Amino acid sequence: MYESQFEEKLYHERREKLRQIAALGQKAGLTYAEATYPNHYATTATIPELLPLGRHADGSEKSAEELAGEHIEVSIAGRIMAIRLQGKAGFAQLQQNGQRIQIYVRKDDVGASPEQREDAFALYKLLDLGDHIGVRGFLMRTRTGELTVHVAPIHLPGHQGKPSLTFLAKAMLALPDKYHGLEDTELRYRQRYVDLFMNTGNSPKPAIQSSVIQSEATAGSEVEGPAVPASEADGPGNVREVFVKRAAILRALRTFFDSRGYLEVETPMMHTVAGGAAARPFLTHHNALDLDLKLRIAPELYLKRLVVGGLDRVYEINRNFRNEGISTQHNPEFTMLEFYQAYANYHDLMALTEELVKYVALEVNGTTLTSFNGTEIDLAKWTKLSMREAIIKFWPPNIGGKPTMNDLSTEAAFGAWLQSTWTLIRVPSDGTDAELETPRQLVAAGIRGFFMSMPHTVIESGGRGGPILWKDGPAGKQIATIFEIVAEPHLIQPTIIYDFPLAVSPLSKQKPDEPDWVERFEFYIGGFEVGNAFSELNDPDDQRARFEAQLKERERGDDEAMAMDEDYIRALGYGLPPTAGEGIGIDRLTMILTGAKSIRDVILFPLLRPQTKPPE
Repeated sequence: MYESQFEEKLYHERREKLRQIAALGQKAGLTYAEATYPNHYATTATIPELLPLGRHADGSEKSAEELAGEHIEVSIAGRIMAIRLQGKAGFAQLQQNGQRIQIYVRKDDVGASPEQREDAFALYKLLDLGDHIGVRGFLMRTRTGELTVHVAPIHLPGHQGKPSLTFLAKAMLALPDKYHGLEDTELRYRQRYVDLFMNTGNSPKPAIQSSVIQSEATAGSEVEGPAVPASEADGPGNVREVFVKRAAILRALRTFFDSRGYLEVETPMMHTVAGGAAARPFLTHHNALDLDLKLRIAPELYLKRLVVGGLDRVYEINRNFRNEGISTQHNPEFTMLEFYQAYANYHDLMALTEELVKYVALEVNGTTLTSFNGTEIDLAKWTKLSMREAIIKFWPPNIGGKPTMNDLSTEAAFGAWLQSTWTLIRVPSDGTDAELETPRQLVAAGIRGFFMSMPHTVIESGGRGGPILWKDGPAGKQIATIFEIVAEPHLIQPTIIYDFPLAVSPLSKQKPDEPDWVERFEFYIGGFEVGNAFSELNDPDDQRARFEAQLKERERGDDEAMAMDEDYIRALGYGLPPTAGEGIGIDRLTMILTGAKSIRDVILFPLLRPQTKPPE
């Protein structure tokens, strides 16, 4: 529990303060438990609800005189984020739900009797940063204009005779530096519970160097304040707001689909056959049935079973698990929205996708404009390109052999172009050049992991860092890989890429006039894929053949190839109507709408390597 001897020493010091707080509570007739960790505190408002009481309806601030005339009595609770004591008075900043208000504690006002005042002020002197307290009092404004709760007995029904200062919980560990918050990125992810209340994104207020607490003779509006800086300096920004927006995104998605007649459903998270995506699953075991199971990599095949069953419009906001690497765009546990609509095709979902993303942006941010990696993105302006068009459009000018639409029209045409133009080599995942006879160089700054040994050898390192080009891989898979390398990093503004190779789309319906291509699209924002959709394959015989082709790919070493799902084929045998379906990554969409640079910034508790304790 302790990360240092200093932390252990501080913990014991605060334990002693807690003992003294217990003694004060027991003196007032409380039990030890009631005095140290009470289970309830009655409030009249939260801090965010309280702050508007200091303003007029037009947003202007009420003056000290106006607040004194209204005498607004309140009871609030929160965490102490700053505290100062001088003589017989003190200031503190309470935080709740990411917002703060100042409190003013004056010994002569904090209780109804001399004994109550003495004990209440003794309690105040035992408080530390991070402690939770409840206070009762009235609103005032200091001479520096700070809205403040003057802690004093109040006469509201249910609060008469109650202590004006109540201890609620002790922070036994010290908070990070109050001016900088919690800045270490990995520590923020590991200790999200600290990250959320320390990094609230408020602008810092300078500490007042002069004496700010007046003599006992001055009171009310004559108090200067604030005695303490209200918040931390520039840091990771408002972490709490990211997750508030994430919740708003989920609400907006549900509203969008509910209003269009979709039914929200839940499907299993443990599968005997992991299907619906090309991914390596996590394995587990059910003891009672002695049954090996796989954690869900996608809900797709179960959702389409429901469409077979007559649920024509369904959606699920689901947790998926894929046993793969970790990057700024990948976490093994992630959230997706998947939805299916009967009697629709992928063109219908293209229009729906544009409408959906625009709707969510307006609901969450109030605008379709967002900033991501320093670039302004307009989520209301979309571009559509076929995969073949994107490859040609973004082909690097310093690489020869640019393909034509005809070269990419069929697997046979691509194969002929490939053999005449390129030599493909797979480089070991450790990055060594053991298989290369000629030097290689990084081609262009905008092309991730794309290497070249002049004049016509393109290679890609193995591992999760990027796509891999295999010398003997299926032509359709090669086309998709070249697209990922050449075009994907350029897709910053909202872009729909449609018509995918059959080889990488085992669940999609073939194009009637181009059997090597399928009716599938993905949409990209910020340089990465956010959603994937297609007209669903509903021919059971064709689906069986696709699964069998995937099994051959697995035998060739592709451990992400799909498995055979006999029950799903049986479901198709009962008739799946023409259907289109789509999956959208909630984590990635949240990144775009909040400007987060890493997927870990939008997941409350991302997966991390086990922490090793540093030697003392």
